[in-house]
Amino acid sequence: MLALAGVTLLVSLTMIVASTALRDLALLPWLLLGLLVAFDMASSLQRPKNLTFEAPPEIFVGETVRLRLALDRAPRNLSAKLEWPEGLSGAHEIAFLPGADGTGRADMEVRAVRRGIWHLEHLWLFWVSKLRLLEFVPRLNMEAELRVVPNIRQVQSGEITTTVMSTLYGVKENRALGEGSEFHQLRDFVPGMDIKSIDWKRSAKRRSLVAKELRAERNHHVIIALDNGYLMREEIAGLPKIDHAVTAGLATAWAAAVGGDLVGYYSYDVRPRTFAAPAPGRNAFARLRNWTAELSYVSRETNHTLALTELNARTPKRSLIIVFTDFIDTTSAELLIENIGILAKRHLLIFVAIRDPDMETLVETAPDSLDGAATLVAANQSMNERRLVLERLARMGVTIVDAKPNAVTARLISTYLEIKAREMI
Repeated sequence: MLALAGVTLLVSLTMIVASTALRDLALLPWLLLGLLVAFDMASSLQRPKNLTFEAPPEIFVGETVRLRLALDRAPRNLSAKLEWPEGLSGAHEIAFLPGADGTGRADMEVRAVRRGIWHLEHLWLFWVSKLRLLEFVPRLNMEAELRVVPNIRQVQSGEITTTVMSTLYGVKENRALGEGSEFHQLRDFVPGMDIKSIDWKRSAKRRSLVAKELRAERNHHVIIALDNGYLMREEIAGLPKIDHAVTAGLATAWAAAVGGDLVGYYSYDVRPRTFAAPAPGRNAFARLRNWTAELSYVSRETNHTLALTELNARTPKRSLIIVFTDFIDTTSAELLIENIGILAKRHLLIFVAIRDPDMETLVETAPDSLDGAATLVAANQSMNERRLVLERLARMGVTIVDAKPNAVTARLISTYLEIKAREMI
């Protein structure tokens, strides 16, 4: 339209300058241009309506799903732009494909990067008129809602249930001879059995050797302790550390529930936030999942002294405590180590540290400049200090799980099953 307006202006000026007789007709090109624009608008102004939005009821954090949009009376070459909220990530521009019934449809992929309830409020449409003189940019109200929840894909798949059931309740018993703390039954002693299993009092009464058969206790207390301080907001593999910790914690809680243990949870940052006493059954897992879905992202520094002292006071019975936390260097980890040591005197601890794969890649890559060499030295120093802290914790009797985000869940469940089989709690 701007190009035609320029040509019309040139024609009008030419008519005015060239001849006095044509001056009265100088407005005629503008009238023709106006009629052309009016015709183009009338033939192209087809406002879409009835926006339909299809999405799954819940999206697991870290996963990518496909959303579908449909518009009635959609013009050809229709595209749209969408402003994604903080917790979602997707294509900025969407192309609609026209259908035979005049309905435009668009499929788009969206990745969930933050837990929470996220709203898509407006959709900006864009299409060009038939004569390409005008551009239409209306705005439609979407009022769509997407719920991003912790990832329990492994729980739903049944993989964890199968592993735990086959390990703890399989036909073939997998624990070593003589292990276990709960009395199961008496049986006749036969050659080859451990002499320590003989019950001498009952053997004297029966005048024959009988042995005690023990089995693993099933009602241990397992507590998932989540540090929700600002260090856990650091992104690793596209997600904050706290989301990787929540995923691994939920998977382990499900394994513990299937294994017959009681599951509780605890969160803290600058002060203790939420504590739920260990409870039996799968209802404890459902309660834990609802709690982690509402766990917010904070920017406060963690007070390990206050938080771990409070946890120690709330758990008088010896328990398996799984601590998800993070530290920067040996200096900032001093209070963490001190309070973990106090907690480890009464309880059995698993310290979960999520390793940054980008840091390892950086260390393994040869630098090509002085800045790269300085970065390599700093990364090596950070990894060495991290290793020193984990070694100090291991010497205190704390079980260490130090793994990359894609392996931390499997490592943690394997450690839990090993601890349970060896009756270490």
